[in-house]
Amino acid sequence: MEFGMFHEFQRVPGQTEEEAFADSFEQVDAAERYGLDVMWLAELHTAPERSVLAAPLTIATAIAARTKRMKIGTAVQVLPLCHPLQLAEEAATVDQISHGRLIFGVGRSGFPRVYQAYGVSYAESRDRFVEVLEILKRAWTQERFSFDGKYYHFHDVYLVPKPYQKPYPEIRVAATSPDTYPANGAQGNPIFCATRLGDLSELGPNLKAYREAWSAAGHPGNGQIFLRVPVYVAATEERARSEPEESVMHFYRYLGERIEESARLEGARAIENRAERGQRLQSIDYDTVLASKIIVGTPAQVVDRLGVLREELGLSGILAEMNCGSQIPHERVLTSLQLLCEEVIPKFKT
Repeated sequence: MEFGMFHEFQRVPGQTEEEAFADSFEQVDAAERYGLDVMWLAELHTAPERSVLAAPLTIATAIAARTKRMKIGTAVQVLPLCHPLQLAEEAATVDQISHGRLIFGVGRSGFPRVYQAYGVSYAESRDRFVEVLEILKRAWTQERFSFDGKYYHFHDVYLVPKPYQKPYPEIRVAATSPDTYPANGAQGNPIFCATRLGDLSELGPNLKAYREAWSAAGHPGNGQIFLRVPVYVAATEERARSEPEESVMHFYRYLGERIEESARLEGARAIENRAERGQRLQSIDYDTVLASKIIVGTPAQVVDRLGVLREELGLSGILAEMNCGSQIPHERVLTSLQLLCEEVIPKFKT
């Protein structure tokens, strides 16, 4: 089972951008030291109260230069906001500098507000995603390529560098709405899933649809599923429960407000029930969050919970959000990360 840390390069209240980068890189260095498998990088724009991670591939390059072992993943690179040729060059460069340690996670993002800031219609995000992904694959595998799509047109382009990994880095795709699970299964894509909008109990039917579509398309195996989930580990049950509470509840209120707001923006699909989901998240209580959305506890408790989830959902790995809500103090994040790496992960590696 693969274990990674999902990192937003959080900026806590009162912290400068310089301090946010310094603390985040200290956590990256600790993860390399402790033996973590992957460092996963978010992509967040126009959120100064939350994060300084707007350029994941630039951060990935810095991590590649300061580490030797740990893989580096994007979770996720928002494809519709990127120029495909520049993205192909930058991702391949990261893969070369890291000697093949890049995992290329991609998605569309669920927030139309960011698309508005970039001047891109969220209603176009699905079609743009498909075009950009196809262009990336051609740029990485063909000496010269051409493309004639709805949004992009290229003729006889020769792109360098090519990726270190052949034919290209592993691509994993974010699955969020119910229809994206069977779509990714049919295409044979490893997927990310998460519990931010729904809860753990909702994942079962969606993952069943993913696996049924995977098998129906004739792909070998059963598909790979990677769960992004908030995780907090402490020496005692009381500390594990109480220390992240303020940060976690801040996050779900913040997320609920953003989701409710996004329901009114251009391109948001009514069938996703965004406004209703956003309102529910703003009023959720901590006991419900503990039971259905996050994993907290002593190392032994976290091992037990992850073991059950691995069996129930058929997980290939997790992306542990070690500072959900961005409010957990830096030193506590480091302690939680160390306990995860030294007392939880070994139980799944034997």
